[in-house]
Amino acid sequence: MHGAGEHVAPEAVGVASATREVPSFRAIYDRYFDFVWTSARRLGVKPASLDDVVQEIFMVIHGKIETLRQPDSLRSWIYSIARRTVSGYHRSQRTRGVSDVAFALHVETQQEPPLTPLELTEHNEDAKLLWQLLGEVDPPKREVLMLVELDGMTVPEVSEALEIPLNTAYSRLRAARAAFEAALARCTARERRRSTP
Repeated sequence: MHGAGEHVAPEAVGVASATREVPSFRAIYDRYFDFVWTSARRLGVKPASLDDVVQEIFMVIHGKIETLRQPDSLRSWIYSIARRTVSGYHRSQRTRGVSDVAFALHVETQQEPPLTPLELTEHNEDAKLLWQLLGEVDPPKREVLMLVELDGMTVPEVSEALEIPLNTAYSRLRAARAAFEAALARCTARERRRSTP
């Protein structure tokens, strides 16, 4: 399987470059499963519901695949479906009296060989710091930042997926990067104060 942010040529998912045909559902599923799963998790789907929500996302994709008119925009099209489906999931959870789901903190690790206990501790501390810093960024800006920096989407793809103007997407990305850097600077300053005798 390919990583969520990895760019794959259209031919790899069955898109003929000359005809720009819509890829098969199977090709989409194989190529984008990790991306959909990670996106749903980041959008706050609880682990216990994740399999069901991902399945629902792919059911929607299957039902709408014939409506895809721009195969070059496949990833942003998939993300917009995932986003709407997860939004429906959150609404249904609220109507059942379940509290809103907090920002999902999840980092997948697939290292070989397995990490040593020291490496695992350091990795977990780094991941915790990353999510703490991301948590200080305003949610709409954070979403753009994560799609660009973690999933490798282009700003035009993000603009299309979130259905926002391109300039707004660029503006949110700049603001998110600035907020992230400011949060990192505050964290670094706190650490220096703690370590100074």
